[in-house]
Amino acid sequence: MQGEVDSDGEPTVGSAATVVILREGVRGVEVLLGERNHRGSFAGAWVFPGGAVDEADAAGDPIDSPAAARRAAVRETFEEVGLELGVDDLVEFALWSPPKGVPKRMRTRFFAARAPEAEVRLATDELLRVEWLTPTEALEHHADGAMTLFPPTWVTLHGLRNATDVGAALAQLDAHELRAYVGRFDDDRTTLYWQEDEHFHTDDRAHRAVPDDGPDADGPRHRLMMDRLPWVYLHSF
Repeated sequence: MQGEVDSDGEPTVGSAATVVILREGVRGVEVLLGERNHRGSFAGAWVFPGGAVDEADAAGDPIDSPAAARRAAVRETFEEVGLELGVDDLVEFALWSPPKGVPKRMRTRFFAARAPEAEVRLATDELLRVEWLTPTEALEHHADGAMTLFPPTWVTLHGLRNATDVGAALAQLDAHELRAYVGRFDDDRTTLYWQEDEHFHTDDRAHRAVPDDGPDADGPRHRLMMDRLPWVYLHSF
């Protein structure tokens, strides 16, 4: 319930769904990104369509179930950008759990789907505008400071940079096991560590002064370094 907190004083975690909609454009594989209104959750950020799972989406299933998330993904996509998807059109590929300190704590299932043959119809109360961009274009806009991206969006785009076509991208996402992202920020919130990283369970003060704790250091790595532009993503798997 909204307003409840867990044993650490953090707001309880809700459930959400996000859809990466892909099409083949003149510049290669493109994704649909929308700029959020400059108020509320993810204010001003560029995001994939999506939102919270509600009781109607659950339809008798647990609200945090994959089935409920699929229904929410279809509903939110239609409400925000007017594109009709079927629940069976969706390829689930990631589950993002919110780090502590995130204001709106939603455990979010990420899906991908091919864009239907239809025009985007923008919900102006949700999004200011939408653009079809290649993943590389979106990352370059972010690196230039012209586009605000949050880590889940940035990492997803990073993984799609080399997609040759929509079919290959969907097949690649479908071929892998569901990747779970359980993360924590460092003390100054400039690095996000995930559970595979050797520093995920350590005290930041214990390794802050280590001189080789950079992109070329040895050891298990799964982190996003956000103290510079462009961001640096390290993963040793």
